[in-house]
Formats: sequence, C-alpha cells, structure tokens
Amino acid sequence: MTSVVPARTSAELIGAEEPVLAHNYHPLPVVVSRAEGTWVEDVEGRRYLDMLAGYSALNFGHRHPALIEAAHRQLDRLTLTSRAFHNDRLAGFAERLAALTGLDMVLPMNTGAEAVESAVKVARKWAYDVKGVPDGRATIVVAADNFHGRTTTIVSFSTDEVARAGFGPFTPGFRVVPYNDLAALEAAVDETTAAVLIEPVQGEAGVVVPDDGYLAGVRELTRRTGCLFVADEIQSGLGRTGRTLAVEHESVVPDVVLLGKALGGGIVPVSAVVARREVLQVLHPGEHGSTFGGNPLAAAVGTAVVELLETGEFQRRAADLGVVLREGLQALTGSGVVGFRTRGLWAGVDVDPAIGTGREVSERLMREGILVKDTHGSTIRLAPPLTITEEELRGALGTLEKVLVGHA
Repeated sequence: MTSVVPARTSAELIGAEEPVLAHNYHPLPVVVSRAEGTWVEDVEGRRYLDMLAGYSALNFGHRHPALIEAAHRQLDRLTLTSRAFHNDRLAGFAERLAALTGLDMVLPMNTGAEAVESAVKVARKWAYDVKGVPDGRATIVVAADNFHGRTTTIVSFSTDEVARAGFGPFTPGFRVVPYNDLAALEAAVDETTAAVLIEPVQGEAGVVVPDDGYLAGVRELTRRTGCLFVADEIQSGLGRTGRTLAVEHESVVPDVVLLGKALGGGIVPVSAVVARREVLQVLHPGEHGSTFGGNPLAAAVGTAVVELLETGEFQRRAADLGVVLREGLQALTGSGVVGFRTRGLWAGVDVDPAIGTGREVSERLMREGILVKDTHGSTIRLAPPLTITEEELRGALGTLEKVLVGHA
C-alpha cells in the first residue's frame, strides 16, 4: 500500500527546512506548490502575482505550454548521453542560438556560474594562444558591484563582502574598476588584459543601467587594445530589456555573450558561452567539459526558448510594457519611491528608508499577493514574466502604491 504523506501548512514546511537545509538563503515566508503563467499558489491555496520570475529564469512564465510540450516530448525519447557521444538535439540548438545572438559558436553548460567560469578559462586560453600573453599572467577587468555568481573564482572579483568574507584565499588575475567609467576601464587595460567582463545592466546591484554610450565605448576600447569584450547577459538577455540582448540597445556585438536562466525556460538549468569562432576554437578535447552540458533535454528546451524569441513577440512585449512600468514608477516618485531605474520590463526601485527596508516592503507586498525580492537595503527588484498582461502589471503597481503610501 502506498503511504500518504499528510499535508503540511506553510508554517510547518518552513519549520521543517530549518534543521535540514543549509541557511544560504533568506526566502520570503511563502511556500509555493503550484504555478501557471504569471501566478503561483501556496500550499494553503493563496494566489500571488510573480513579479520576480526567478531572477529572469522565468521570462516566459511558469510552465509555458510550448516549453512544457518540448520537455515532455524529449522526456519520452532521451534525456542524457554525456558528451562522450553525440545527440540529435544539440547541433540544432547551437545553430539557432548562435544565429539568434549574431555569433558563431556555442559552448553549452548548465548554470550561469558555469558559463562565467567557462568564459574566464576561454579568455585566458585565448590570451595565451592568440594574443601572446606570457603564461600565467593574463588579467581580466571587471566592474565593481558586479554579480556573476558565487563560485570561489567569481567571488574573488566581487566587491560584495557578504559574498567574499570567509571564503579566501582568492583567485588572482582580476582588476576591478568602477562600473560605467570608461576612463577607469581604459587605465586598467594593458598588454596582459585577456578580456573585459561586464553586465550590460547590473541586476543584483539594483538594475543599474549605464549611461548611453558606455557599452559602445567598451566595445571600441576592447577592439583598440586587442582584448575580448565578454558580456554577461545571464539576467539581462533573452528578451528582458526589450531586446534579445541588452547590448543591442547600443548596437554592440561583443566577442563573447554569456547566457543562462531564461535559456532553460524555468524547466531545466541551461547556460551557454556564445562567441566568435576564433575565440571558442582555442578549446580542444579534454581541456574543458561538463557531463550534463548540452544534454538532449536541455537542448530541446533551449531550442523551444530560441523559437519563442525568434518571433520577436517577447522582446516587443517587454519594450511596450516597460513603458507602463516606467510611467507607473515615475508616478510614485515622491510617494514612497525615492529613485528607480528601468530597462525594458525590469526595474530597481529605491524605497524611502523611512517606510521600511527592501525586505519589509517585500513582505508587505507578499501579504497583498505580490511577490518581489529586495536587494541592498531599501531597494526592491521588479522583473515579472514577459507574459504578464498590462492589467496585471498595472494592478501590481497599484498594490505597490498601496503598500508605500498606506504602509500596508
């Protein structure tokens, strides 16, 4: 006889996590059990509008029909071969992803951090094999307040002490300069520089959008000085900002683009390093790999994601609804909002500290049926699925006003 596990309340489930899960997250006190589109439901049946979308991993909403269908079809055929063998889904995925980004070759991985780590290795290898940097001396220039992941190498060039403290010794070979400062960037680049690695929009920092011309300036500088431009589009890419890639707002084509999160459609972890052919050709068999990278299930879901983006529908939705988002936040400026930054359907909102911390505001919104997440003090991030309707978005902005003005 099959045993029946008694249903547990949200409070019971949260309490059950305490002794058995590492405390590396501080989630909001909501226990999600079901989701569809832009809405999630907790174990008691309460519904919430998802205004975070898994930090952009759910750009197409929860359980998008085309993505679920692609996953189901592939689950019935083949899920994993490892890269010891070819599979019948990987080539098509790589071809279409390269075409979508305007680049040539794809290195498939799983998580965003893996894509960043892979790019670091590729940039260094390129510096030694192509640029002629002496072995062991390659440097990579990054921006302050970056977020590229949490591996030991990546936190080595983070400026977030919470992410760094207690995890040294750190990996050398990185130079940190202020974001959005071309003069500082140029001063840091020299003959040892393999690459400049930046986020076109700094998501974790609070959706920090650089000045017009910054990305074009980075592209011009890296070309002139003979190093690679690596754009981390793991959060900003795949439709979020109203373009396929955020660098397209300045008509820039980097040498290397890093993708993840939305590439897996909220179903499986999928990431990729997409680059010019002469960059990725520095890798040879045995020098880098991943058992699950490029697996058939990931390739099938990733291909379905690319198919959604090839129509341009989601990019247009993000651009159009981004106007609604920006105008709504502008109307709240001075009424609890002290500042905000938007790019497409993505916003960092600075709340008056007198009203509460970002965490407190997030909890108040949760009680009103809206899910967001805080970052850095009194800042909250808004990144709803690109499938959100204008009515839902305006409703969320109305709830934010209620929370800020009425201190709900």
